[in-house]
Amino acid sequence: MLLRPLLVPLLLLSLCPLAYALPHVDLPLCTRSATLVACKDGRGNYYSVRSVGTTLYLRGYDAVGRRLWSQTNERHGPLTFFTGLASDGEAWVGYSRRVGWTSSSRVSSSSGQRFNLHCSLIGGCR
Repeated sequence: MLLRPLLVPLLLLSLCPLAYALPHVDLPLCTRSATLVACKDGRGNYYSVRSVGTTLYLRGYDAVGRRLWSQTNERHGPLTFFTGLASDGEAWVGYSRRVGWTSSSRVSSSSGQRFNLHCSLIGGCR
């Protein structure tokens, strides 16, 4: 399922503060510079996030699906619009709205998949 790689960047951007609240989480190993964060986890996935103004460029590799993917996010106030493409040709679009420590996202893919993701500091994601 293509949207699995999409969840990594969505969760990364929406839930970074949660990592500090959880008792034990297998976090990825990350390297950081002023505008770039590059991470690799124990399952062979890797991704990077580069910021340029209000735009984020995400790139990665999903080890399970053996696919490269990229996503561009553009922030406009509390809304972030994103588009993505995977090496198998599937594309996705969506937006995320942040209010305090809560974010709600809507995503649609070229394969016809659609889903909503609601994340909060207290309740996690559903």
